Amino acid sequence: MEDRKRHKVSLIHSLQTKYALTYILLIGAVLILLNTYPLIASQDLVFKTKQASLQSQALVLSTSLGVSDTLTAEGVEQAMEVLRDDTLTRVLVTDAAGLILYDSTGEADLYRYALFGEIRGALSGQDVSRTEFKDGAFASRAAAPITYRSMTIGAVYLYEVDTEQGALLLNVQSTLRSISAVICIFVLALSVFFSKTLIRRVGDLLKAIGIVREGEYSHRVVMRGRDEITLLADEFNSLTGRLQVTEEARRRFVSDASHELKTPLASIRLLTDSILQNPEIDPETTREFVSDIGEEADRLTRISEKLLTLTRLDAAPDPERVPVDVAAVLRRVAHMLSPLARAGEVTLELNLEENCLILATDDDVYQIAFNLMENAVKYNLPGGRVMVDLRSEEDRVVLRVADTGVGIPEEDLPKIFDRFYRVDKARSRAAGGTGLGLSIVRDTVKQHGGSITVARRRPEGTVFTVLFPRSREVPV
Repeated sequence: MEDRKRHKVSLIHSLQTKYALTYILLIGAVLILLNTYPLIASQDLVFKTKQASLQSQALVLSTSLGVSDTLTAEGVEQAMEVLRDDTLTRVLVTDAAGLILYDSTGEADLYRYALFGEIRGALSGQDVSRTEFKDGAFASRAAAPITYRSMTIGAVYLYEVDTEQGALLLNVQSTLRSISAVICIFVLALSVFFSKTLIRRVGDLLKAIGIVREGEYSHRVVMRGRDEITLLADEFNSLTGRLQVTEEARRRFVSDASHELKTPLASIRLLTDSILQNPEIDPETTREFVSDIGEEADRLTRISEKLLTLTRLDAAPDPERVPVDVAAVLRRVAHMLSPLARAGEVTLELNLEENCLILATDDDVYQIAFNLMENAVKYNLPGGRVMVDLRSEEDRVVLRVADTGVGIPEEDLPKIFDRFYRVDKARSRAAGGTGLGLSIVRDTVKQHGGSITVARRRPEGTVFTVLFPRSREVPV
């Protein structure tokens, strides 16, 4: 229960929330840009167009009115009857002092002063224009000085309110908001869907990991698609497959090791009970039983040593390698096995090429050669032969150990390197075998970058072939 609580992720920290928020924030930023930039750009374009148009009209009116050195209300009235544009909301004409001479709306009494900022700017000789968007309409103002022979004698002020352009801009803004709302709803639904899909697939992986963590190494997760999650699921299945194989091998190893250790222990227990429970046992029988106990203890020692060797190969770091002369090691092994070969009426034949060097340790090469040659002698027939051949081929050193024994059945060849595997268990025990020697050979060969294979020899016997990378270094 505590394990589950520890692995439970809160909503605010979950990948689904982060994924959805990221998606929503990104789309939100895009929508804000969509709702601001087009409107600002359109507004600026209308501002520039309005100001240019109104300023142009103000210049036309000021030029038309600047025909004498004095402006009068009657003269301006007559001129405006001809020049007035009905599209304008308001037109004001003032003299040089700002006194209103003409007002198209009639709202202001004549001979009152106009104090607009635009008129003050125009009376100072400047062309002034300004546009703003307010209350759904574009309000534009422009003023221009009326000059006569480079003297400012008055000012023209134009004012226009355009509700049509304002309504068009508001309509565009409303349309963009509607589109944005639809996009927001769609994106929200899409982000929730995709995030849930992603989290569901990750959840399936987490669930599968939890199942495997409980020891169910045969469990596999099914994931559709071609994305990274699918690749992760494939890697997970591959990993659990290797774990399953390793676990099965471990259980088989423990079972086999327990069985192998139990047999000599049972024999020792039986022999000791026989001695202890029979007070009238004669010294000769006791000596025989004690000798048998010693043999079983020796067998236990051999099994323990080989198990320790396998453990060292599995866990120890790679040893420091030096150039080793394989031919010299093979001669030493042959010398050590010569008494065993003579006892079994087996002939050792060595065909060794000199200068076959490999990078390894002397002890490891000795162990490989000793195991292969000892097996070839032990499981041979009286009058048989063991042929040891060593030669170099390009960048490889090839060692072959062949015998003329009974051989290994074809169906047993793929399993011959498995730990505790024996072809003939009764004969192997009689010869003192543990079923670990060839496993040690294989692991040691692999540790030094080599490979080993086994095949039936024609017409009889077995041949083991070991390949090592050749070394060009000179041994110290």
